[in-house]
Amino acid sequence: MKALVIGSGRVGSAVALQLGGSGWDVTVLDENEDALGRLGDSWTGGFVVGHGMDLKLLREAGIEDADAVVVTTDGDNTNLVIAQAAQKMFEVPTVIVRVLDPARAQFYATRGLRIVCPTASAIETLVGAVRATEPR
Repeated sequence: MKALVIGSGRVGSAVALQLGGSGWDVTVLDENEDALGRLGDSWTGGFVVGHGMDLKLLREAGIEDADAVVVTTDGDNTNLVIAQAAQKMFEVPTVIVRVLDPARAQFYATRGLRIVCPTASAIETLVGAVRATEPR
């Protein structure tokens, strides 16, 4: 199975390492070459330097053969554009996109994107933790 991870910050690099560790053939695309350092010295997957909205670089990174694309840059708009390109232009079977804005996440989820919204998850967890202390 082949995966393309776009964005190699804390989240993207951890996803790439876990997928690679479980046997996936993983390529990471990040606009900062220093992000390769997050993957460690033993990284055996691919790494492409550039912006995830560059269609030529997406092809170079292997998007046309990818079974999954995970988009985790630091910008919601960038993530959504890349995810839609992966889904609609390249017809990648599994596209997962991180979106920080809960309203935007909900909107795009209704349009068929598989969204992970850590902000919404944090709100739900925090409110649940507070409510768990309520007297019964």
